[in-house]
Amino acid sequence: MTTTGSFIVPNLISKNQSQLNNVGSESGKHRPETGQDVRVGNVTAALAVANIVKTSLGPVGLDKMLVDDIGDVLITNDGATILKSLEVEHPAARVLVDLANLQDQEVGDGTTSVVIIAAELLRRGNDLVKNGIHPTTIISGYRSALKAAVSYIKKEMVVNVSELGDEHLINAAKTSMSSKIIGKESEYFSKLAVDAVKSVKMNATAADVAGYDAMGSGGGGDAEAPPAETTSPDGGTAAVSKKQRYKYPLSAIHILKAHGKSSMESHLIDGGFAINAMRAAQGMPTFVESTVDQPVVKIAMLDMNLQRHRMGMGVQVIVKDPAEIENIKKREMDITKERIRKIIDAGARVVLTTKGVDDLCMKYFVEAGIICARRCNREDLKRLAKATGGKVVTTMADMEGNETFDADSLGGCDSVREVRIGDGEMLYVYGCKGHGASTIVLRGANEYMLDEMDRALHDSLCVVKRMLESNTLVPGGGAAEAALSVYLDDYANTIQSREQMVIQEYADALLVIPKTLAVNAAKDASELVAKLRSVHAKSQHSEDVSDDGLKFLGLDLVEGTIRDNLAAGVVEPAISKIKSLRFATEAAITILRIDDRITLNK
Repeated sequence: MTTTGSFIVPNLISKNQSQLNNVGSESGKHRPETGQDVRVGNVTAALAVANIVKTSLGPVGLDKMLVDDIGDVLITNDGATILKSLEVEHPAARVLVDLANLQDQEVGDGTTSVVIIAAELLRRGNDLVKNGIHPTTIISGYRSALKAAVSYIKKEMVVNVSELGDEHLINAAKTSMSSKIIGKESEYFSKLAVDAVKSVKMNATAADVAGYDAMGSGGGGDAEAPPAETTSPDGGTAAVSKKQRYKYPLSAIHILKAHGKSSMESHLIDGGFAINAMRAAQGMPTFVESTVDQPVVKIAMLDMNLQRHRMGMGVQVIVKDPAEIENIKKREMDITKERIRKIIDAGARVVLTTKGVDDLCMKYFVEAGIICARRCNREDLKRLAKATGGKVVTTMADMEGNETFDADSLGGCDSVREVRIGDGEMLYVYGCKGHGASTIVLRGANEYMLDEMDRALHDSLCVVKRMLESNTLVPGGGAAEAALSVYLDDYANTIQSREQMVIQEYADALLVIPKTLAVNAAKDASELVAKLRSVHAKSQHSEDVSDDGLKFLGLDLVEGTIRDNLAAGVVEPAISKIKSLRFATEAAITILRIDDRITLNK
């Protein structure tokens, strides 16, 4: 299937995209302005957005080819990437695009699901309005259903990760990768993702712990620690937690893409950092390591030129004696030489700069046996500075105008080696002495493949991070949605108001996920979803303890049956499911509240 990316072009292939543009056009013949027409237009636009990504859901979902107006091609099935690339005109449709981006930032996975659920809630909400139910009643019913659904997930569906071990972390990563380009190699890449996230483990602060609790998560750690204390209402102190919690900053994980070899040649540099740069001169050493005299290899990270100092544009120098010109040139060379001497005297054995290094400077570095690399990526240096405990130096001038180089700005590591990867060389930094860091070097045939591998791995890293921090998971494959649908149907029967119909519609809307999964897998969606609802109804209504395990049953899209997805390893973070429901419900409510659209001509 082909949709457009970056800019909407005239010869659209996707009927959903065409529909979206027609609804959003300011010059259309039937541009909605007030009342029900506005609501219908908003819902139609939202459904058009959802239909674009609907067929990409699940392990056998299809890819999208995004082509911009200059012919650049992007092939992906990542919901956030697809929607981010579209130039959506309709304001209601933009709400769903922003919703996918929010899910991507907050959770990292589930972007397609959240858009599909939001669109289905909008469609059913619009039908209720047509049948005479007031939007305020629908909004109230949706919020009641959301509250009940989240409560049920936390009480009945959640499984503690610490009781299951690393196997389920790997399974969660594999579930996230199952629909991606690396799905066939998910066994290898899932272990890579888990090892990478665990390598950047840090103690969580009080603010981090508060954030975990706000997300409805459990403890994020496994090591016993003294309980944190907080002031109680009577002025005393009360224990907050008996376990140390941890955080896993994904910014400390660097992903480097290198053309060549197969994807299975990708590897993790645990506690190290790879930078896409090479030695500036062949005379420099290819390997620097710590010694007895120098137990730490010092790295200088610069955002400045190491070239012969020249007067800036517009600077005029008036000389009376032509011989002074030579003195000026000599002084320009001496300034650069003094700068290099200060860096070397500070103890630097590796020098990395984002700008240029000329032959004169290289000569001094070669003589000192120092590795120097130029034109490094600025963002890479910032990450390396955090990993090694150093700072990126932008100028050597102090407050008084004198030039000095602070040795405290140097980063530290065990060794630095130049390694040949593909057609070029890269610098590997091992044993970083700052915060935890690691690098995943991705190998692949071409740029398109590497970009899609990067997106797939990023989603998996986010999933593992969320599971480690929240310590909870739920079964996937439509199990949670089917269980919630049955539960909310029963809950609706206890409501003695018009909200009963709204909650029943909310329950039915959640079934769009297992239905879409089955349709995308070319299975009989009606039969599979009916079986799934049947076993979950038995699980919730039966008093037999042996039936309690039925709540983990979900879809097996390969065999076209239902199975225990917890035992099969099809799992996802509980926080991902909860946030998907919250974001989708709030987005649907936001759009359903609108009954007028006023075009401002400025």
